[in-house]
Amino acid sequence: MRLVIDTNVVLDLVVFLDTGTAALRDAIETGRVIPLACPQGLAELRRVLAYPAFKLDTQDREAAFAWYESRIELAESPPAHPYLPRCRDADDQKFLDLAWAAGAAHLVTKDKALLVLARRVAKLGRFQVTSPSEIDWP
Repeated sequence: MRLVIDTNVVLDLVVFLDTGTAALRDAIETGRVIPLACPQGLAELRRVLAYPAFKLDTQDREAAFAWYESRIELAESPPAHPYLPRCRDADDQKFLDLAWAAGAAHLVTKDKALLVLARRVAKLGRFQVTSPSEIDWP
């Protein structure tokens, strides 16, 4: 299964080791799930990992980034897709566009601005916008 994971869920996977994402992490580590990412998303992750609030030193930031980067399939940054609804948080639109362009089964997020679009996106029949707890991981 190929999917797009937004930055906050990636942080849960690589920084916070959130138990709510344990099944997703296991699915990624065993290769049953392939995360898709684009350069814009990776740049955002690198920037967010450096936030002082997380209190990560350089070694911890690099380890977290390397774990994720080593497990992704890198895709080109996609153009905006005309059929997709627009996210009210423009920074999150890249995840919708990537899921569409790369043929992902899911966009995994806990972001309310993205989750509110789930029904509209589902009607397009291409992928689902879901939280990590809503998926039965393979």
